[in-house]
Amino acid sequence: MSKLHIKTGDTVVLLTGDAQDRKKTGKVLEVSPSEGKVIVEGINKVKKHVKPRKAGDPSGIIETESAILACKVQIVCPKCNKPTRVGMVINEDGSKNRVCKKCGATL
Repeated sequence: MSKLHIKTGDTVVLLTGDAQDRKKTGKVLEVSPSEGKVIVEGINKVKKHVKPRKAGDPSGIIETESAILACKVQIVCPKCNKPTRVGMVINEDGSKNRVCKKCGATL
């Protein structure tokens, strides 16, 4: 996987998981196209045991977000507020824009 339909800063909804996790929304913090994974704010929380590396660093059990497969999330359109697939439109000057497949709004 070299290209993803998701970019940093997009609002996405989780499509799979437990009943309590499904349909959760969050903002994309990081994208890893080589692995096909994304890190979403507030989704897939894990606890890590961390030792301080230098004075002032946090230590103990820290809760952070872990990566999730990009195919398990879908972009939420800012105009119609529904999960949607992403389409591509080529402008006259040759640049590409991502558009909502449901309402046609630019993402």
